[in-house]
Amino acid sequence: MKMEVTEIRNYLPHRYPFLLVDRVLEFESDKRIVAIKNVTINEPMFTGHFPGTPVFPGVLIVEALAQASGILAFRSRNRTLDDGYIYYLAGTDKTKFKRSVIPGDQIRLEVDILNLRSHWMKASGKAFVGETLVCSSLLTCAEQKVS
Repeated sequence: MKMEVTEIRNYLPHRYPFLLVDRVLEFESDKRIVAIKNVTINEPMFTGHFPGTPVFPGVLIVEALAQASGILAFRSRNRTLDDGYIYYLAGTDKTKFKRSVIPGDQIRLEVDILNLRSHWMKASGKAFVGETLVCSSLLTCAEQKVS
């Protein structure tokens, strides 16, 4: 099941410049999601990270994995933002960065559920550029009622 950014915004509260998932390529309820983030030189972080040698911040790679996790959790629960819930990144473990991500790269975000409970989810996230692993992290996402 593919999803374009207009549908993604039904599941994530983030908006430009902090919406970091451009498209969902695969979704399997209660199991996994594959999404992409296109990295372009016109993104605001590149004015300062780093001038002359632009590098996409590692913390934003983890955030992109967390956003993909949020979509996975919402879709697995058959919910949208309109239902009054939000998923927060509650923790990361064993995060590793293997290579820099630069403008022009396309990050493939792969998230697999390890444990899905009523109000939280543990997942394994991996980010790739091409076939090269650039980041891996164990993510904990917590659900909260907001309205």
